[in-house]
Formats: sequence, C-alpha cells, structure tokens
Amino acid sequence: MASPAFAEDAPAEPAPTEEPAKDIVVTGSLGALPVADVGSVFGFDKTITETPRSASTISNEQIERFGITDIYDLVAQAPGTFTNSFFGVGGALDIRGTPGEVYFRGMRRLDNPGNYPTPIGASDRIDIVRGPASPIYGPSKTGGYMNFVPKTARVAGGSYLSDPEGEVTFTGGSWEKADLKAEIRGPGKIGSQEFGYSLFAEVEDSGSYYRNISTKNTVLQAAFDTDFTPNLRLEFGGMYQNFKGVQNGGWNRLTQDLVNNGTYITGAAQAVDANGDGQISASEFNAIGSFGPFGVPAASFTDATFKANYPWLALTNTGTTKLSRKDVLAGKDDRLDNRGTTFYADLIWDGEDDLQIKNQAFYDSYENINENAYGFAQFHDSWVFEDKIVLSKKFTSDLGKFAFQLSPSIRYTKFKHGDDFDYEYFHRVDLTVGYNALSDRLLATECPFSTEAGYTAADCGYSNYVTGHYTDYALAGLADLDFNFGLGITLGGRYDYIKAKSTYDPTKMLVAPTLVSASNSKGAWSWSASANYKLPFGVIPYATIARQSTVIAGQGAELYAGDVAAGTFVSASKLYEGGIKGSFLDDRLYAALSVYKQKRTDYNIQSITVNQSVETKGLEAEARWSVNKHLLVTGGYTRTKVYNLTAIEDGSLFSFFGIEDLVNVSDPTLYLGGQPLGLVLVDSKAKSRRAGIPTNLYSLTATYAFDMGLALSASAVKVDSVYSGQSQAVKLPAYTKVDVSASYETGPWLFRVVVKNATNERYFRANFTELFGSTIVLPETPRSWQGSIVYKF
Repeated sequence: MASPAFAEDAPAEPAPTEEPAKDIVVTGSLGALPVADVGSVFGFDKTITETPRSASTISNEQIERFGITDIYDLVAQAPGTFTNSFFGVGGALDIRGTPGEVYFRGMRRLDNPGNYPTPIGASDRIDIVRGPASPIYGPSKTGGYMNFVPKTARVAGGSYLSDPEGEVTFTGGSWEKADLKAEIRGPGKIGSQEFGYSLFAEVEDSGSYYRNISTKNTVLQAAFDTDFTPNLRLEFGGMYQNFKGVQNGGWNRLTQDLVNNGTYITGAAQAVDANGDGQISASEFNAIGSFGPFGVPAASFTDATFKANYPWLALTNTGTTKLSRKDVLAGKDDRLDNRGTTFYADLIWDGEDDLQIKNQAFYDSYENINENAYGFAQFHDSWVFEDKIVLSKKFTSDLGKFAFQLSPSIRYTKFKHGDDFDYEYFHRVDLTVGYNALSDRLLATECPFSTEAGYTAADCGYSNYVTGHYTDYALAGLADLDFNFGLGITLGGRYDYIKAKSTYDPTKMLVAPTLVSASNSKGAWSWSASANYKLPFGVIPYATIARQSTVIAGQGAELYAGDVAAGTFVSASKLYEGGIKGSFLDDRLYAALSVYKQKRTDYNIQSITVNQSVETKGLEAEARWSVNKHLLVTGGYTRTKVYNLTAIEDGSLFSFFGIEDLVNVSDPTLYLGGQPLGLVLVDSKAKSRRAGIPTNLYSLTATYAFDMGLALSASAVKVDSVYSGQSQAVKLPAYTKVDVSASYETGPWLFRVVVKNATNERYFRANFTELFGSTIVLPETPRSWQGSIVYKF
C-alpha cells in the first residue's frame, strides 16, 4: 500500500554491506529530519547532521504536503536558496547568490539556467547542497547544486515490494491549470530473474496568469533494479521530458514609478519594416541607423543628444497608463520548446570485507529552441555521456570507522548552439498594445535563410553559431576517517584533464568571427578538507576548506573558440566554511548554523548567464522540529552578499541602460524605440553587489495533522528589498509571501487544496540583473489556488 501520512524515514538506497539498514522512526516528521544516510554530499553513507557541509533535504512527503510544484517553492524549505528570474523559467536555483547546478542521482546534468523547468514531481527527495560538489562528483560551480533522487524500485532495507502500489493524481486550479500524474512501482519477474520497477508519468496542459503564455509538459520516468547474484546488482532507468512553453521577460520600460504605482509609459515605435513582411530584420534596422549610443557613460546622455543624433528612436502617440501584471514581454508566436532525455545504469558489486565496486554510466541531452519577438532567439542540440567507476572500501578497528573511495571517470560533451541577440530591443513594444510590425523581430531561428527566399546572413544571421566538443578525463579520491573519540575528517582530491574544440560557422553569422576554430587542453586540480567533532549532547561543530575547478560553459553547454584558444574555459574557486549542527530530543529536533566565504580565484573569464566570477559571503541557519506525531515546524534564515569580481577588477560592467540610469534625460520617449548600451561604473565594492539577491531572507513552515486524516500546512518567506539591476537605479520592495494548504485523507483517497500567495502580496523578481536589470522586471502572480485529488492503491 502507499506511504502513510506520517512516513518512516529510511535510506533512499540499500546499504552497500550486509549490515542491517538504519531504521529510525520519527512519526510526523514527513521525512524532513536528517536521520537517514545521504550520499549526495561526499558520496559516503552519512546523515546530513554528520556531514561537515551546509545541506538540506526536501522529502517527497514535504513536496506533497506543502504543494511544491517548482523550484521557486523550495526557498521556504531550505536556507541559502533564492533565485532571480531567468525570463520566468525555473531551471536551476540560485544557491548562495549564484546560479546553481542540477544533479540526477549524483551525476551532473547539462546546464539549465532557463532552458526548461526542472521537474519536481518525479522525485523521491531533493538534496540541496550549498557550496561546490565533492571531488567525486566532478568539476562544478561554486554556489551549490540540487540533487534529484528519483523514486526507487526498492523499499527500506533494500528489498523489493511484495505487491504493486501506486497512485493517480489530478491537479486543477487557477488559470486553467490541468496536471495529471500517475505512478506505480512493484516487483516483477522475467523467467527466474526477479526485479523491481518504478514508473512515473506526468502530463500537464495549463494556461497562465500572463497573456500569451501556456504550458504543455510531459514527463516520463522509469527505474528498474535487479540482483544478478547476492553480490551483483543493476540499477538502471531514465527520464524523458517534452516541454512547450514561453519565456517571460516581464515588464519593459521600467521605472521606479512603474514598480511603485504601476504607471507605464505608452507609445509606438517608428516604422522600420521596409519590405512589409510584418517583421523587422537586422538589415532593416541597419538601414535606418544606429539604434542606441554605445559605450558612452549614462550621465552624458541628454534630451538634445537623442533629438539631434537619433530622431528615429523616439516614440509616437505617447502617454501613460496603469499596466496590468498580465501584460508582459511574451508574443503570440513566442515559444520555448525543449526535449530532454536522461539515462543511467549503475552496476554495483558488493564484495567481502566491505569492498564495493560501482560503475555508473550516465547520459543527458536536450534539444532546445527559444524564440522571443522582442529580439532574442537561440537553439541548443547538446548531449553528455559520463562513465564513472567508484571503488569503495571500509575498515573498522578499535580507533574507529574508515572509508575510502577511488574514482576514475570520463565525461564527453558534444554541443551545437546558436543565438541571436544583436538587435534585442525590449522597449519597442507597447505592452498595452502587443507586438506588431513596429516591434516584432525577424529571428535567426525563424528566418528562411536562403538566396531563393531573398534573405542573407545580413538579414537574419546568428550572433553565434558554434559546434564542438570537450572530454574530461579525471581521477578522484576520498577518505572519510571517523574516530571513536568523536573526531571526523574527510579529505578529497581530484585532477581533471580537459580537451576541447570549438568551431564557428561564419556563413550563418551576422558578423564573421576573427577566430573561427580552436583546440586546446587544460588540467585542473580540485581538493577539499573537512573536519567535525561530536561533542556531548549531540552538538557537532565542523569546518571545511575546498578548491573547486569548473568548466566555464554557456547556456547550451557550449564553449567559444576564443576561450578555448586562450585556455580560459576552466577556472576555479575556493570555499571556507564553518558551522555547528546538532540533533536533539531523540532526533526530533535538528538545528544547523554555518558561515562561509566563496571566491573565484581567476576572474578574467565568466559566463554571465550560468557561471559568474563572484565572491560570496553569508550565513545560513536552519531548524527542523517534529514536536510530536501531529506537528512539524521548520525555520530558516539566510544572509547573503554577492560581489562581482570582474566588475571590481575592471571598474565597470557592461549593461543595457534603463530609464532611471539616464538621469539627464527628462523625456524617455525620445529613445525607447532603441536601446542605449554602455558601462555601469563600479567604483566601490558596494556597487559590485549582485542585484536581485536579498541580504536577509527568513522562512517558516508548519504543518499539523489530525488523527482523523485532516492536515493543515503553511509556509512564509520574508524577503528584503533589492535592486533590480547592477546600476542600482530601481529598487524592488520587500515582501512576505505566504502559502497555505489543507488536505484530507480517507481510505485510498486524498484531497488537497493549496492557496499560493494567500495574502495577495504584490511583489517582483529581478530578471537577469547583470545585463537587463534596469530595463525589465518580472511582476509575480497574485493569489492563486490549486486542488488535487489523489487515489492510492
């Protein structure tokens, strides 16, 4: 039968030895307490409490009880997490103020800043690790990562289910939400070969609060386990996701008055579409003249500058109005389509004397196309294959327990990527009117690029069109020394040797690159050292220092020829972290506090979308208390300050200038038909702060379950005010977001209602702050509801 409302906390994977699995029952905890072994931090079977790193786990029971449907909902459940909008798509969390990564069963997926929404519902649990990954898991970003653990075919103790079990869930709600999920798992047999299976499917066809946005999403997931011998088993499966949606650029023509009062500047751009096809090509823009002053300090612009030199940028029929939050930068023909495929196969041999050899094979791919009428398009066709061997050995003596791992691996990434951004003019469209021939760009991905059609690369070429591949040969080792007198030491090292090649296709580009192709190789070291000590009364202080190398790839896993030639496609960061943890009251209360500093050691190169060169300082506090079998309470506090090191080094950062940046221009309608660009001056460390990330964030959740099947839940997140962009010209107000839910379970049926933003708070999320933060912002949705009917069998 299905899991009860108060589930027993148990390991997600079978123990690798013949020792009985740890079986700790904390009723009412929803699996939220760190009493089960989690291998997603270092790779060893240790609980979060015993692990000398800042990390949190969100269980499937928490996901269901609190109505968590996307990664933004995870902020209430784990400190250190808050995500700026990446054009409205929840791909990966910002962790410790920088873009994080996504892992699947401990294997790193392709970068996903906003290519598609990461699926939540197929997970048995989600581990959020703050700070870089263990050397065993490969070169990774500094901030941290989410590790998704899919639903397994086994139960506690490693055995198969005796009978099939499953559930079917339908969720409907505000804005035509319609989502159907079904899952089943159980035992199977082919001939004499027994196996376990877990199958999951989700189909969504939903509308949106915002105009011209909808979601069609299909997720299929399967997991299979089988034992060939008592010592040899195979775990394999995969996930397929087909997402069709739209990116959300939010509001354009951004001013403080728009944020505070909803006052929007109206007006139409001047005609540019010379051939009358209803779209504006690059050559048509160029025929008129420059569509923005470039490289000039913002303070030097005046009304006279635009009137004399750029009269074609002025709007016509101007005025002001109150703008609905529904009206955003999304056109009727915009699209974001992504097909992603993930496969894994783990062959695990458990020998005598606590020896284990595991071979992990992993494949991940996406085919992505993204088109936005305001002037941005891209595509990816990329995939990665990784094979990793992990040899593990454990020893027990009078001194303590000692575990060691050695792991050679090879990871091959192949990419094909194109983007079109040279004529990205957010302000030409009047959001109260919508896109028309005055504002709709002819994009490279939709252009009939051929001489027969009459279009050339000058009309609709790509800004970048690049293909290539890179191979990472690596060797990693870890040692975990757990002494009986309370001291624990974890040491790790890794060496990566990366060979890369990148090649542009100049025939498809607006401007031919100076360097067409490059090949290079580079080696990189990573290491970590951690220690903790078990004091009386369950208190465990710890400290960690680590150096982590990472590959500086782009939004589609691509490398550029210039970076390959210069050898700047690999960089490294350092982490210093200290904290204290504890598990009390018979493991019913968990508390943790950490302080840290993370810094890129080489900040001459950065990917502004997925891997920035930053220094982060912060504090994270978390408490989880299962008061009794009825009541669970959690709380968190995050203090974060992120500084862009490239901006500090250069004294400036390239950015689109917004209305509030041009302080000496009294009439912004003189230039909203184009886009002034330039350098935001960074003359102090305070000016280098990454915008959109709050200094202070507080979270609180509580759930109470009555004996007769009723359960009530609530979560609240309090967020400081933030600047919308790097220039610190527009400030977004502080807010408190509250979600509430109620569920009732009777027999095989469960009914749940969730109200999100229950107090109808009006709030905003900064959007791609480094480049566009002063020009666009995402208004978040008002109060909404969703209701679910669940049948368990």
